[in-house]
Amino acid sequence: MRPLADVRIVSLEQYGAGPFGSMHLAELGADVIKIEDPSTGGDVGRYVPPYADGRDSLFFESFNKNKSSVTLDIRTPAGREVFHDLVRTADAVYSNLRGDVPAKLGIRYADLAQVNPKIVCCSLTGFGMTGPRSAEPGYDYVLQGLAGWMSLTGEPGGAPQKTGLSLVDYSGGFVAAIALLAGIHAARRDGVGTDCDLSLYDTAVSLLTYPGTWHLTEGFQPVRTQHSAHPSLVPFQVFEAADGWLVVAAAKEKFWRRLTVVLGRPELADDPRFATFAERDRNRDVLVPLLAGILRGRTVAEWLAPMYAAAIPCAPINDVAAALSDPHAVERELVAHTAHRRFGTVSSLRSPVRVGPPGADTAPLRAAPEMGEHTGSVLRGLGYDDERIAGLRAAGAFGEGE
Repeated sequence: MRPLADVRIVSLEQYGAGPFGSMHLAELGADVIKIEDPSTGGDVGRYVPPYADGRDSLFFESFNKNKSSVTLDIRTPAGREVFHDLVRTADAVYSNLRGDVPAKLGIRYADLAQVNPKIVCCSLTGFGMTGPRSAEPGYDYVLQGLAGWMSLTGEPGGAPQKTGLSLVDYSGGFVAAIALLAGIHAARRDGVGTDCDLSLYDTAVSLLTYPGTWHLTEGFQPVRTQHSAHPSLVPFQVFEAADGWLVVAAAKEKFWRRLTVVLGRPELADDPRFATFAERDRNRDVLVPLLAGILRGRTVAEWLAPMYAAAIPCAPINDVAAALSDPHAVERELVAHTAHRRFGTVSSLRSPVRVGPPGADTAPLRAAPEMGEHTGSVLRGLGYDDERIAGLRAAGAFGEGE
């Protein structure tokens, strides 16, 4: 049995952040029932180009494996009736909508406690359900700018840059999954559910971590660093070799001493200007150009071999193709292959969340669902017969013409 096989989540989710969070729970065995609004064509992620075909896209496939899809308009009385029946069987209602929408849709704990006193209502919004920005839409790019990330990303003097991936969205999904599981644990222990008010804004600001602490406590002013250098540890950055780039991370004094030997300059380890973390930081304007000149003298492969042998943290700067074909990625089974109705075989990424001994957590994966694919089976699981389903359809529970 999968670790979360006894957990049911009714999800009103869309695009990236929300579906990303629930996908990890689904891979761990949770029954994630994805409610898709027929009036809007369902999850907008279904239509993201360039690899989109009808109501399917490889973007959607990346965030919705192992879930069920139910077409339902919860704004109609008939749709609300079905939604409440689902809530009665569920542990959590999960959503990622604008901060003022959960109240409008009636999906907060205050709205659903009479239906299921143990329900956990987990809302991941752009800015949270309180505060002056709560009614604003929140997107990863916007949050990266607002939370200071772009001011720290890129080369000094260049334009502000976002991270290469939508890390606010994905981190927010992880945060919401943690909160949801904590809420379910407390509800099962105490017999009472709750709200979980998560936001991409809170996530992005909290991820400022130690630079934020340094600034708040000591007035430190974070700035962009050349070649992605660490703000205080030297050397800990990207360097250019004769044929490409590599990252070298002397995160401990022992790594620095080993690096000087690999570089053929062991005397640098005892140079008083470079003997400690603090001295290397103070003298980085001298040390980094010196190291850069040495490293340009050989290829990436010629440097990596002795660095690996000396157990110095280092790596080539891979492109996506090289990263996904790395032997370690293959051994860790990070790529999933699922049969798909339109795209044939889809190769996508598995969840990094694993439970059990090494190699044991390899449950088979299901492709992301077609819109409304499981409406009939889920409703019959609630005890609905064909006559009742037909009546709900006539009343507009599943949208016009459904």
